Amino acid sequence: MHVIVTGGSSGIGLAIAKLYASRGNRVSLLARHQGRLEQAQAEILSLPGIKSSQVQIASVDVASAAQAASSVESCEGSFGPCDILIAAAGIVEPCAFDAMPATVFDEQVSINLLGTANAVRAVYKGMKDRRDGRIMMISSGAALIGIFGYTAYCASKSALSGFAEALSAEAAAFGVRVSICFPPDTLTPQYRREISMRPAEAEILMDSVKPWSAETVAARIVRGVDRGKAKVHFGWSLAMLAYFGPLIKPPLMWWFSRKTRKIIGKKAGSGLGEGGRLRF
Repeated sequence: MHVIVTGGSSGIGLAIAKLYASRGNRVSLLARHQGRLEQAQAEILSLPGIKSSQVQIASVDVASAAQAASSVESCEGSFGPCDILIAAAGIVEPCAFDAMPATVFDEQVSINLLGTANAVRAVYKGMKDRRDGRIMMISSGAALIGIFGYTAYCASKSALSGFAEALSAEAAAFGVRVSICFPPDTLTPQYRREISMRPAEAEILMDSVKPWSAETVAARIVRGVDRGKAKVHFGWSLAMLAYFGPLIKPPLMWWFSRKTRKIIGKKAGSGLGEGGRLRF
């Protein structure tokens, strides 16, 4: 079986790749940075029982449809048709909307949404023709509720829900299973960078759910793919948001708004503007 993992050089993507490789599958890792890809490949090959012929890497920016198509074609040429696609490539840059450069907003949408669509497009026709294949899109718990400072991230990850549902409706008749998952904060290199940029207002909501390990998240995702689950949720609070959001979110957002106003008021009183910058 050939498994392609975008964003496979670290975090959730790498943890998923390790699981599939440990099962004896052929795994293709796609990511932007060649050096990190090589390190990830070495990590996988260091695991017991894994052969060098099982793992290949490809440096690619999935935000480019042409690059994604070319890389997938090359990977399939070496390891055969893609049986499972894990679309895990993603980026997050928390910042208040009016302080966020347009390029930063656009990059998150390009990688998180368009990058996923480009990877799916690259494997989808072959899966349809063979009438077999599985696609798992990695969204986020942030897709379930709007979070202060995460306008671009929430928008891009929420959009994946509509994409997955619509594609699933098209793909079902051809034997292709499309799934989506909504991980919580996960202990990855990206999370450690993100946490240093996270606004205090966002911590009101996000600190209520403790981060999971990448290995635990990966295991649940792979189990969801095995079982053909359309949606994979993590933990009680995020599952409640997913299933009962229209009931839960209004009072939650009212409470959050009150807390946010207090924080902004304290910043104004101390002479600090948004993002902790001094105001003159």
